Amino acid sequence: MNRLLHTPDDESLSEESSAFRGLVRYEQQLPVRQVAYYLCGEIREPQYYTELFYTLRSAAETDLIYIHLNSAGGDFNTGLQIINNILASPARVITILEARAYSMAALIFLCGDELIVHDNCQLMFHIYSGIFAGKGNEQQAEVVAISNWFEKVMTRLCSPFLSETEIASILKGADLWMDSDEIRRRLLRLQRSKQAALRKKGIKEKTKK
Repeated sequence: MNRLLHTPDDESLSEESSAFRGLVRYEQQLPVRQVAYYLCGEIREPQYYTELFYTLRSAAETDLIYIHLNSAGGDFNTGLQIINNILASPARVITILEARAYSMAALIFLCGDELIVHDNCQLMFHIYSGIFAGKGNEQQAEVVAISNWFEKVMTRLCSPFLSETEIASILKGADLWMDSDEIRRRLLRLQRSKQAALRKKGIKEKTKK
């Protein structure tokens, strides 16, 4: 009858091996799909962007979608639909400022999960513009409704990148311009603020335990 004998060295090796089990790596590889869109020139009517909408909505959590921006703005309704699809997308959406993003394009830029700014770029924010038709009372009602709507959109999308004072100034008709250096300063400040909030939250949770 064969008997398995353990020497002292074998036992120490077994204990050592057991002690280091926590260092074993468990790896899972998932396919990562990368898709890029170039939003250049005027933002036109929504029907020109249905492929972008579909890609954002049907994406997987492991997908990366890059939106490269060089636009002076354009159709407000199209811009809102792009933004709503970005915010609803399961994918990680990265907005990249490559030259300028004015008006609606600036709001789209701010909605990315990650924001990248190249050198020598500009953002510009301003109040809406439009043409109103109909009887005088109808035009007045439309202006009030759109003004309230636009104020909510600006506040939700631009805060805290823009301050309350800056948003109020834009709603009164001022144009707000900033270059790459200023954009990066603001993004860095927001990142530090977010990290500080997470640390504070972690300390509170640890204290509760």
